[in-house]
Amino acid sequence: MRMPGAGTWLLLAVLAAYLLTLLPLPGPLVHLKPFWLGLLVIWLALEQPSRGVLGLAFLVGLGADLLVGTWFGEHAFRLVVIAFIVRRFRARLRFFPLWQQTAAVAALLVNDRIVIAMLRSFAGEVGIGLAYWLPAVTGTLLWPLLLVLADDLRRRVRGRA
Repeated sequence: MRMPGAGTWLLLAVLAAYLLTLLPLPGPLVHLKPFWLGLLVIWLALEQPSRGVLGLAFLVGLGADLLVGTWFGEHAFRLVVIAFIVRRFRARLRFFPLWQQTAAVAALLVNDRIVIAMLRSFAGEVGIGLAYWLPAVTGTLLWPLLLVLADDLRRRVRGRA
């Protein structure tokens, strides 16, 4: 049996991130949901920079805007900002030890929260509490686990091919 190509794995990863984004959580846990699409874009920009990550981030972001119901272009802008920063500093980030890479991912996710606050402040929406920053914390805590799982999956797929 032939193994799926890289495009199929990418499509499955994007669909999984969409499903995790749409996954409902109970009341108190709703603020703990990490920015799954942001984590995916960070990983793609680190691992496969030649795949047109900026364009992919934009398209995935537009899809997320349609799915979630946010302003059209909000997710697209956020993901392109993340992809651009990661691509700009990829040479350094890729070879950081895991703890330093996790700290860089934390900075990227906090920057994403700042970008959201900036975008929403243009519309007059204000009100940032402690819970607003929790998705960045949970995304940071999940990053090492997700990175190890993705690398393990990639090794297994390459081993079978």
